[in-house]
Amino acid sequence: MTDVIASVMRTDYLTLDTEMPIRQAAGLLHANGLEAAPVVDAAGTLVGILTQKDCFRPAMMASYYRQWRGTVGDQMSRPVKIIEAEADIVAAAEMFLSEPHRAFPVLRSGQIIGLLRREDVLGRLLELG
Repeated sequence: MTDVIASVMRTDYLTLDTEMPIRQAAGLLHANGLEAAPVVDAAGTLVGILTQKDCFRPAMMASYYRQWRGTVGDQMSRPVKIIEAEADIVAAAEMFLSEPHRAFPVLRSGQIIGLLRREDVLGRLLELG
């Protein structure tokens, strides 16, 4: 298996910014059926990742206090587990086995170029096997 993850990653992905209200970001993840979205700064540099799990605490607090508080930057996960675009499918599968994450940002030369989801890797492994 020599497939690289760049061949199965998603290049059409949502990015968020640290100052976005967490309620808006949680709504975007939910509305788009996404497990996670990379968080980038003004230069497009990856600074974090916001997952559905990251949104649970502010959502629970909002259900109690009836008010959402905070930004993506307050809730995002960091440091970010990433995978390089040239990594192979097996390396990606091993990352998904060893990490609890459902998606990893894909980088090439330090810049984010895609998002790899568990289902993308599983689908490719099914095709190969």
